[in-house]
Amino acid sequence: QVQIVESGGGLVQPGGSLRLSCVAQRSADSIYPMDWFRLSWYRQAPGNQRELVATITSPGSANYSDSTKGRFTISRDNPYNAKSTVYLQMDNLQPEDTAVYYCNAQFNGDYWGQGTQVTVSS
Repeated sequence: QVQIVESGGGLVQPGGSLRLSCVAQRSADSIYPMDWFRLSWYRQAPGNQRELVATITSPGSANYSDSTKGRFTISRDNPYNAKSTVYLQMDNLQPEDTAVYYCNAQFNGDYWGQGTQVTVSS
């Protein structure tokens, strides 16, 4: 079992930046360290399917969707085996980036946070 909590969403003007954070913490009875989990950011805009934004499997091993490559940066730290934090630095935000952003942890299961709203509007 992994608990996930996102933060950092908000309202920003086009061209602006936001940094999302996600704390993923495994339960005390889990035997898997958090650095075994792939951590990802997804987003879902109204009327659209949830789409992958970026994913990271270990420090430095990241992949991005075509729409966010070059503007978004995903990173993570592993200060403890039980907890890992993943960040999404979003630069040059555009109105089409408006969505609810979800953090996901995947290894022995698929775990989701509650989402954080990002709105890009002038």
